[in-house]
Amino acid sequence: MNNDISINVNNLSKRYGKLSAIKEISFAIKKGEIVGILGPNGAGKSTTLRILGGILHADSGSAQVSGISVAENSLAIKRKIGFMQENNPLPGELRVSEYLKLRAELKEIPKEALSTEVRRVMDLCDLFRTARRKIIRTLSKGFKQRVGIADALIGSPDIIILDEPTIGLDPHQIQGIRTLIETLRTRHTVLISSHILSEIERNCDRVIIINHGRVVAMGTKEELAEEFVPENRMTIEVQGSIEQLLEHFRKAKIEHQIEAIPSASEKNTHVCIQSNKALDLTNYIAMINAFENCELKGIYVHKPDLESIFLAATKRSWKTVRPI
Repeated sequence: MNNDISINVNNLSKRYGKLSAIKEISFAIKKGEIVGILGPNGAGKSTTLRILGGILHADSGSAQVSGISVAENSLAIKRKIGFMQENNPLPGELRVSEYLKLRAELKEIPKEALSTEVRRVMDLCDLFRTARRKIIRTLSKGFKQRVGIADALIGSPDIIILDEPTIGLDPHQIQGIRTLIETLRTRHTVLISSHILSEIERNCDRVIIINHGRVVAMGTKEELAEEFVPENRMTIEVQGSIEQLLEHFRKAKIEHQIEAIPSASEKNTHVCIQSNKALDLTNYIAMINAFENCELKGIYVHKPDLESIFLAATKRSWKTVRPI
């Protein structure tokens, strides 16, 4: 396997009885990348992560973590991966420091380094100052998620897998987890599953979209936008005779879709322009400036967000991929 590849998945499949959870999933993740896995409920995200973490066995296909076969060396894999599962089950009766010390012992951290390692992960997750003596059941959801991430970081594993790390959190807690994930960049390879598309968009270098148990899209946001939302859109704000301007656009045989939309200002109008072809801003500015009674007030170029990309990719897959 390429030394730059941290996770390599090839034709991975898993069934639960008659239900096929994932079918021939393949992808590769480079060292130091933060990659997000997106998909509707039941798409196969958690199944994929649990196989990579050595918790489930695949029925067919292969997965390698740091060059080690997941199927053949599950114990070695668990030493390479820090895994926070969805809903993050924690023993409510233990203090935060007690739990992390126990987890460090189970992960075979040397006795002489144990206290230092527990302190390190608590500092990284802002737990030492705020929650080290607290009973876990008394913690807020956000702090419980931090404890789960601290657990995943024990021993500085090469790969961190976070399954829904921000589920059920308020905006302030999400901001804290986002900042924490960003600190992991370059030091670890991070694989995140989340329903919060804005968090994946902000944190991740690349995105893998799964639907019906199959990978239906994979790449950077820019690559996916070009494939699934190729339309270019911009809004021009003008003041003056909008009817004459639109008529001029029509006479010039502009091939783009053009629509006038009233703005919040009574004097101004928004002209929304959309096309599958590149939009020549210079040409539109020149055409508007040619009208003495029409003044250009602003130009806004719209870029597709991850939500529109996700919806387009999954919608296309509903048509091309049958449930399995």
